[in-house]
Amino acid sequence: MKLELSEPDFRYVSGSQTARDITEAWIAQSIYCPNCGNPRLRQFPKNLPVADFYCSQCNDQYELKSQKKEFGRKIANGAYQTKIERLQSDTSPNLILMRYDPDASLVRQLYVVPKRFFVPSIVERRKPLSSVARRAGWIGSNIVIEKIPVIGRICIVNDGVIAPMQDVLAKWQRTAFLDRQDAANRGWLVDVMSCIDDLRKPEFTLDEVYRYESYLSRLYPGNNNVRPKIRQQLQFLRDNGYLEFRGRGNYRLIQ
Repeated sequence: MKLELSEPDFRYVSGSQTARDITEAWIAQSIYCPNCGNPRLRQFPKNLPVADFYCSQCNDQYELKSQKKEFGRKIANGAYQTKIERLQSDTSPNLILMRYDPDASLVRQLYVVPKRFFVPSIVERRKPLSSVARRAGWIGSNIVIEKIPVIGRICIVNDGVIAPMQDVLAKWQRTAFLDRQDAANRGWLVDVMSCIDDLRKPEFTLDEVYRYESYLSRLYPGNNNVRPKIRQQLQFLRDNGYLEFRGRGNYRLIQ
């Protein structure tokens, strides 16, 4: 995989359009499908509202977000209601996050987020556009990156260092069990995984996860049995090799 960004054969008037063309061309030339290992991703026709790339082998789709600066806590996305509807119908594409250095013409960081991690809790509703805006009243959304479990942010390039392809494929398949869940169950699992990440330690107790009871109650106001639901998710994560139960309410993340 090469890290250099090549100049396009033509120039847009807009610098952002030029950057978009360069980064999309790099993905099409350099990135394999992290789901199945197909050596190339194919590009959809430009301005398609659904996704930017697809894999001709497994049919997975990908959306590219690229920028010069490091990604912060959240990134802007499309219309809020459309995003929520796509989550409910499971038609969201996987996400590719690229940070590039235009001065050095290099890709500095590249992460992929499987669509299985896109649940309502990570989508933030933005304020409606003002009455004087061209699209007055339009409501956009943000993807809150920090709410995506760490295991769902799979690194392909970091500080110019390329991760081994087999490691990327293994990490992608590590959480494939989430694909077999309906949207509601997957939401609970991802949110509990995020709470575990927030503890910032490899070993933890059931009581420590119970500290997030209020937070999870706000996410799921219709559920009056949050603690049993937490235990259910921990058991499911244990059964699928994500956690190890060590007895007496103690758990360990399996690396």
